[in-house]
Amino acid sequence: MLNAAIIGLGWWGKNIVAAIQGKSAKLRFVHGVTKEFDAALPIAEANGFTLSDDLEKALADKRVEAIVLATPHSLHTDQIVRVAKAGKPVFCEKPLALKRADAERSVAACAQGGVLLGLGTNKRFWPSMVELRRVAASGVLGRLMMIEGHYSNENSGLHFSAWRDSPGESPGGGMTGTGIHLLDAFVGLGGAVAEVKAQVVSFRLGHDPRDAASVMFRFANGLSGYFGLVRASPFYWRVQVFGDEGSAEAIGEAEVVVRTRGGKVERREFPKVDSILAEFDAFADAVAGRNPYPITPAEMVNTIAAFEAIIQSMDTGKPVSIA
Repeated sequence: MLNAAIIGLGWWGKNIVAAIQGKSAKLRFVHGVTKEFDAALPIAEANGFTLSDDLEKALADKRVEAIVLATPHSLHTDQIVRVAKAGKPVFCEKPLALKRADAERSVAACAQGGVLLGLGTNKRFWPSMVELRRVAASGVLGRLMMIEGHYSNENSGLHFSAWRDSPGESPGGGMTGTGIHLLDAFVGLGGAVAEVKAQVVSFRLGHDPRDAASVMFRFANGLSGYFGLVRASPFYWRVQVFGDEGSAEAIGEAEVVVRTRGGKVERREFPKVDSILAEFDAFADAVAGRNPYPITPAEMVNTIAAFEAIIQSMDTGKPVSIA
């Protein structure tokens, strides 16, 4: 059992605790850190972990073997570096960073410290996405040519925090909320991104944000792609890969449709899983050396490099190439 501390007990931090504590056979929380101490105290008491107000107190806790970050985006890099220097593996909620240089700094710090870096992009663990990656890699679709996707949800309005609407913390409309999951999916399927062209249109700001973003991609290996996202529209997820022999489409959490030549259509449905529990169990397995973590450091950096380029393209209205 991996004893961990969770840093940040806002909306998402509470979701993590609810998914893990007493449910995972591989990881548990023994320490929590929050600036909202009084509000979080009942959560800590109900879940049997110590509560404090500073990361250093968690690092000094001899029981703590790993750190989980559910903190504002701009804090991630410095916190990861501090944890890595303390010699503890770290799991960071998405996005890993807002700039490529910061993502590279985090990856380098963990490599230098000899500790594992895990990343919270739980859509990777949906059965639909596991099957989509398997089908895409199997060769049944022929030569892969294009990836397209869409992800919308209402979370920004339903779970509003002022920092989540700050351009410095959450640039690009819904890019840090929904778009980063699509980016991770695209990099996991298509590899490094070479160029992007993006736009975002805002309809309303504030406690109920409404905006729509669209991004076109050119991958380093020659694939093309595009995705869209809307903050405020009800939940919808789709990622589809097209090859010269067929296509495979992940719809929601647990459905895949495979279309091949001759008009053959096969619909595959899978039991749903708790994807938050799955990603933390994968992290614990990787820390213990049982399995490698399924998102590589190179993929983490490539995703943030593409993210930074998308934000730049939204600002300038021009295509942005990624070295």
